[in-house]
Amino acid sequence: MKKNGILNSHISKVLADLGHTDYIVIADVGLPVPDGVPKIDLALTYGVPSFRDVVHVISEDMAIEQITIAEEMVAQNQDTFLYMQQKFDHIPLLKCSHEEFKRYSQQAKVIIRTGESRPYANCILHAGVHFGTAAR
Repeated sequence: MKKNGILNSHISKVLADLGHTDYIVIADVGLPVPDGVPKIDLALTYGVPSFRDVVHVISEDMAIEQITIAEEMVAQNQDTFLYMQQKFDHIPLLKCSHEEFKRYSQQAKVIIRTGESRPYANCILHAGVHFGTAAR
């Protein structure tokens, strides 16, 4: 049994398999999942687990070099937008239209569906590279 980190075996495997520039989507309950893109459905009920909870846990275990959100989040879900800005103040935060966001999601390695029911609570996490501090 794992001692720490993400316990969900599906998410843990996806993160371990990511390469540089691969990306995953963390989605609210309403984001459509394109045919052929795997979905890990964490939604238990509306709001559980929250978008923030899932983003926080995954960001602790993933090297992220860039984040993409829908520009509609800025005006229609300001709390989530402010959370993303503050949490990832050291990572580039790109914006695109929601329609473009849905097109990008077609190439995601996985879409992780949360129970979030606020609009536009979706993000694309682009994998970076972590070379660690192993002794040489």
